[in-house]
Amino acid sequence: MALPHAASHRLPLPAQARGFTLIELLVALAAMAVMAGLSWRGLDGMTRAQAQIQQRADAVLTLQAGLTQWSADLDALVQLPRTPTLDWDGRGMRIVRRSTVRPGDGLLVVAWSRRNVNGTDQWLRWQSPPQFSRGALQTAWERAAQWAQNPGDAEKRDEVRITPLAQWQIFYFRGNSWTNPLSSDNASTPAAPTRGAPQAVDTDLALPDGVRLVLTLPAGEAINGTLTRDWVRPALVGAKS
Repeated sequence: MALPHAASHRLPLPAQARGFTLIELLVALAAMAVMAGLSWRGLDGMTRAQAQIQQRADAVLTLQAGLTQWSADLDALVQLPRTPTLDWDGRGMRIVRRSTVRPGDGLLVVAWSRRNVNGTDQWLRWQSPPQFSRGALQTAWERAAQWAQNPGDAEKRDEVRITPLAQWQIFYFRGNSWTNPLSSDNASTPAAPTRGAPQAVDTDLALPDGVRLVLTLPAGEAINGTLTRDWVRPALVGAKS
């Protein structure tokens, strides 16, 4: 009797693992490169924007500090007999001021001017060392004028750059109106002499009641356009309050 053949049982073969084709890998790599490039551009743009914001903030703070120093120089303006202590010659403003650090530190001569520095017109400030004699003060006054007109290396070492500046103007307030300091109306007016006494110059008349500063800031700066700042003599403010 023939035995029946045993049924053959075959286990199913596992499905063959299928990898990425070369084209798929290239497409994936290209997509990752595009995403990385976009991310880099975004980060680079954020970094540049942050740097520009910081640069503009620094420029605004520097300009504010310069204007504060301008007002402080005028607030500390002194009056001396037969000695000019405030002068505008069309290019530079010269001021004789007291030191506000400690009493008895002498007098300072400061000057403000506009000059081209490395291809950019800059608003500049110059300051002398403390002066303790009339002769030394006169020398510093002349050095300030030299610095504003045609400075040498020695004068440039004492200057500070404030801000880029396209143009600036100065006006004096006298007789209830703003006038050009170079006009004849702003010249020192001698006081009426008494009989038998030499003629003297009233130094108070040589100082204006106020000074107007008009700055034209160039385009492309943090602050641009025309900026006006008025200063009034503290003595007049106190008298009217």
